[in-house]
Amino acid sequence: MRPDTPAENADHSAEAARLERTAARYPEDAEALLLQAAAHLELAGDRPAATALYDRLLSSADALETPHLVRALKASNLWEYGHEAEARAIIDGVRAASPRDPAPWVIVAESLESHDELEAAQETFTEGVTLLLTDIPEPPYSTHPLLYGRHRVRRMLGVSHDEWDTLADTLHSAHASSSSSSSSSSSPSSPVSLDELHDPKRVWSLGSDNPAELEAEISRLRAELGAFREALSRPFPVAVLHWPEGELAELVGAYESLAVEYPSHEEHLATIEGSLRELAASGTPNLGIVTGTVPSYEAFAASEGASPGDADLLPQYATTLAARGRAVVWPPQRGASCWCGSGRAYGECHGG
Repeated sequence: MRPDTPAENADHSAEAARLERTAARYPEDAEALLLQAAAHLELAGDRPAATALYDRLLSSADALETPHLVRALKASNLWEYGHEAEARAIIDGVRAASPRDPAPWVIVAESLESHDELEAAQETFTEGVTLLLTDIPEPPYSTHPLLYGRHRVRRMLGVSHDEWDTLADTLHSAHASSSSSSSSSSSPSSPVSLDELHDPKRVWSLGSDNPAELEAEISRLRAELGAFREALSRPFPVAVLHWPEGELAELVGAYESLAVEYPSHEEHLATIEGSLRELAASGTPNLGIVTGTVPSYEAFAASEGASPGDADLLPQYATTLAARGRAVVWPPQRGASCWCGSGRAYGECHGG
């Protein structure tokens, strides 16, 4: 839903600069051009510069065509480089403004989803869907991402289908059938259902919720099931699960059975370092640490149809996070901060 999201192989910084120059020459198109420039800056990793462009648009004397979209994009960008409180405040403001454009709803809901705020993401998607589609017999194409996003999050949460989910299934099936019939392939495969596309187990295994990637993966699995693990395999560490202090307190408070696994946070940290040293001493290569969050763990448990209080689920969760590229290599490089988050150098902390 980001405006004209640029290609991955572009020189994003140069393209952003070009678009800014073009916006100066064509002020009537400045809003669209600067939004594209901000997208390039985000992909270039210069998120503060992207925020500056969003602020420039929002402070402009000229009325914006899509002010809520600009605010939503700014919030999403801010959260990605550590400004969570400000991002949440903007997201709350966008939701309170009840925009009639589906794009801001999708941006803020996906931002919440990407940070494991699944309940809040579901609520946001539902607010947008209810506002824009109540008593609408044929949902406009621009609203489809709202329905699909809501369906995806609810599948992650493991909740039962409702009428909006059924509508999302119907729209997706109709679109998939149309695309299949217009394909020139001599042996088209049957359309992949939205339920299958948003299967939490598959999303977790593949490490992506991109519909095109998921659909391609499902089609491949149908044709070549035996190659499943090879196709999904990627080099990732033997990972040990780490809980920050606040997350561990919330986890044990919610699931008392896990207190046996985690008597205290200090012991938890010592166990991680000791386990990794034992693995290294035994010759195990490619070791790493993954950091868990309670919402992410609960979503994983729901996808497995298991209780988060089941301690046997913890190593599976760690392995899945590692497979999604969330692991950091252990031991840290010389002079690097300790993996525990203390802010001290590893050699002066757990590596001492």
